[in-house]
Amino acid sequence: MSAEQAELKGKTRSGPMLEWDSGTAYDLFISLDVLHHPGFFGLRASWAAGVRSRLSIEERKILERGNKAIRIPFHWIYTLPEPKNGASALWALRQLAAEKRLPTLAFDPQASPRIGEILQRISERGIWTTDDQEEIRKNLFHKKEDGISAKDIETVMDLWVDPASFGERYLSALQTYYQAFYAEEERHIAPILREALKQAQDLAENLSLEDLLERLSQGLHFPSLIDLPKWVFVPSYWITPLVVADQLASDSALMIFGARPANESVVPGEVVPDALLRAFKAVADPTRLRILRYLVHEQLTPTEITRRLRLRAPTVSHHLNALRLAGLVHLTLESHAERRYTARLEAIREIFSLLDEFLAGEDED
Repeated sequence: MSAEQAELKGKTRSGPMLEWDSGTAYDLFISLDVLHHPGFFGLRASWAAGVRSRLSIEERKILERGNKAIRIPFHWIYTLPEPKNGASALWALRQLAAEKRLPTLAFDPQASPRIGEILQRISERGIWTTDDQEEIRKNLFHKKEDGISAKDIETVMDLWVDPASFGERYLSALQTYYQAFYAEEERHIAPILREALKQAQDLAENLSLEDLLERLSQGLHFPSLIDLPKWVFVPSYWITPLVVADQLASDSALMIFGARPANESVVPGEVVPDALLRAFKAVADPTRLRILRYLVHEQLTPTEITRRLRLRAPTVSHHLNALRLAGLVHLTLESHAERRYTARLEAIREIFSLLDEFLAGEDED
């Protein structure tokens, strides 16, 4: 292990152990998730469709279906040897038998073991039943998974009927995606990830774990995970402004945090920074401004906001998601699934500073 790798892997301090990991392999899969859900990340659907159009129809279809089953296989990427870039991830996948690729990428050891048993049973039988579908649905509902429809469950089960066929087609499509788009993107983001990792390590020298999590996540609090003895931090260009935070093992958690600079856009050639657009889109709505005004004065749950505004719960959730996407609110995720929001005043001030910086920039014409 090199001196640089040792610094990334073994840095400790008082309190929980902090481990640092980095590699563009994380963004290889994260970028696919963003391209399949651009609106969720505040990006234009037409631009994402343009990137996907570099692949054949069949390749686009298999990556879209695979995204429903795999999403971001951080548990697998974490185990890869250095340098953890796109090429090394593709090499590691080629070393796996075709039928092992789906279970390896999709099955998180911390996920519901019951769901794993059902999917394995479907693979062995080569067919799924409505009983399988209902059992998976019940397990997902128990875990309070969001955004998983009945159609999504059917797609995942279809893939598990013949994992060998999926494994061959998925690897082929992923290699094409890497060659057609991600290899060039990787060269751009690699130095940004290194700098973001260094900045996060510097922050860790002077902040408590709770404050570090809040800074890196732009306003999230994780009471259910805060007491774990080990945390692994990973920078990601593409996941900005969101994060992934979950248990990596029984005694450790992993956070993939946004590393894209505030004055940059994920869309090449875009003049206006993503962060500025998200913020002004978020506040260009009277309801969201009212919500922010409430949250400046007190911490509230979505239910409490719903009562005050006399709106439907889904409408309030939509507004809160927009504010969260813009980084304008603190969000506390309680273990019993309760969400509590407060205004993130420092972020509001930063947006005005970013606006001043943008307006003072050179004329592009």
